[in-house]
Amino acid sequence: MTPRYLKALVLFTVALTCQVKGQAPATPAPPPPPVWSAGAIDFSGLIDGYYSFNANHPASQFNTLRNFEVKANQFSLNMTKLSMTHAADPVGFTLDLGWGRAWQVFHATDPAGTDIIQYVPQAYVSLKPKTWGGFQFDFGKFYTSAGAELTENNLTWTYGRGYLYTNGPYYHFGARINKPLTEHFAVGFQLVNGWNNVEDNNSGKTMGVTTALTTKKVSWFNNYYTGPEKTGSNKGWRNFYDTVLNLNPTDRANFYVNFDYGKENLAFGNRDATWVAIGVAGHFQTTEHTALTARYENYDDRDGFITGQAQALNSFTLTGEYKWTQGLLSRLEYRRDWSDKPYYERGFGGLSKNQDTITLGFVAYFGPH
Repeated sequence: MTPRYLKALVLFTVALTCQVKGQAPATPAPPPPPVWSAGAIDFSGLIDGYYSFNANHPASQFNTLRNFEVKANQFSLNMTKLSMTHAADPVGFTLDLGWGRAWQVFHATDPAGTDIIQYVPQAYVSLKPKTWGGFQFDFGKFYTSAGAELTENNLTWTYGRGYLYTNGPYYHFGARINKPLTEHFAVGFQLVNGWNNVEDNNSGKTMGVTTALTTKKVSWFNNYYTGPEKTGSNKGWRNFYDTVLNLNPTDRANFYVNFDYGKENLAFGNRDATWVAIGVAGHFQTTEHTALTARYENYDDRDGFITGQAQALNSFTLTGEYKWTQGLLSRLEYRRDWSDKPYYERGFGGLSKNQDTITLGFVAYFGPH
């Protein structure tokens, strides 16, 4: 990262977040989002685009190991999405329709192909009997329970996703149940085809166990997935544990710690592969319209199963956010990735141990979120 780019980012972030405290904002706080509905169906949606500058100037014009801000040194459409939901009463459904490169990346490895599946990020029916104490059953395609970061940019803190999100499961197809046991604690079970596959690549099934402890100041989520993930074989199961601790000490400061441990049995013939990762982030609401987020991640792909090369990856991200009004936000984001091995594309055919990017993104959205 050259000094002039870093200086420009710092100046922008300072201007974005450091307003005089105690003074009234220039405009009133955004009102709560309105509910867009037609009869019993609620609608929401978004349009999300960006420009990403990569200091390595990769010849492919792709940022290495990114899944949302994937295109380098150009304007790009990340995603559009239209959601239709009907809360279970006792029967409901969720249907998402999406377009954009993010959904192509999302579904790149699905055995069902991307011709149709990429346009349907989620589609599931729900059953929630009124006398069953909050028990809910879902069947269809749904986002994974693992990870600290969410899929849509208006629902998470940064513009681009970190390594723990990028290298974990995105979605599953199958059945899941969730049951509150107390006011603050719930458990769940999932039986799905596997990771990121509407159509299974073998005859085995993946099982997931989830727990959620939620209070006003602290939340703790645990997810464990186990099952065969190899194409055409049920031997050598994949075991994946993900835990997220959320801390909310004040209305303006929020933090999370996300830890992942994965093991692919018989990944390379008779040899197993493991990977371990940790991510921490802090989100600070500096004014009614501005926020600042810092994130650091360490991803140890010690056997090269996830990234294709045995390496230790690190990443630091600094994001400044400005919410213009309810339904429109922009983010300016600096991110530095580095590895102990040459891994990031540089120029024509070269590799570098680091990658610096600056991304400016805009997200327009409507409906309840």
